[in-house]
Amino acid sequence: MELTHFNENGRARMVDVGDKRETKRTAVARGYIQMAEVTLETIKNGGIKKGDVLSVAQVAGIIGSKKTWDLIPMCHNILIDGADISFEMGEDRIWVEAQVKTTGKTGIEMEALTAVSIACLTIYDMCKAIDKRMVIGDIKLIRKTGGKSDFNL
Repeated sequence: MELTHFNENGRARMVDVGDKRETKRTAVARGYIQMAEVTLETIKNGGIKKGDVLSVAQVAGIIGSKKTWDLIPMCHNILIDGADISFEMGEDRIWVEAQVKTTGKTGIEMEALTAVSIACLTIYDMCKAIDKRMVIGDIKLIRKTGGKSDFNL
């Protein structure tokens, strides 16, 4: 398999997608933030002093998806048709899932992965005063559609 982000001199480059056709594309990514049970209960009960943790994390994740091209050097500036973040409470963690859609010439996987990452980081930031041992993990692409190939984990 050829890596596409290198030029003939082995230097980094942004891939030229100008000749590709536009298709509807979606990506779903998922990850978690693990925490103490008391931290999870405090979030559920609205006791975090910085505010509604999941509402803020949801907005942050959506903003993160829109700013991916600003954060990841070789990503294209993609017009996002839609983005949504959902949360699932576990015994000791919050699962975060992002679904991002576009109609464009290149995939939207990085935007979904960034959305999950930023949402998890926001939860960490809002709760770190009561739990510095939180762990963010297992962030991965679950599904993608559109372009040359579909992917489903």
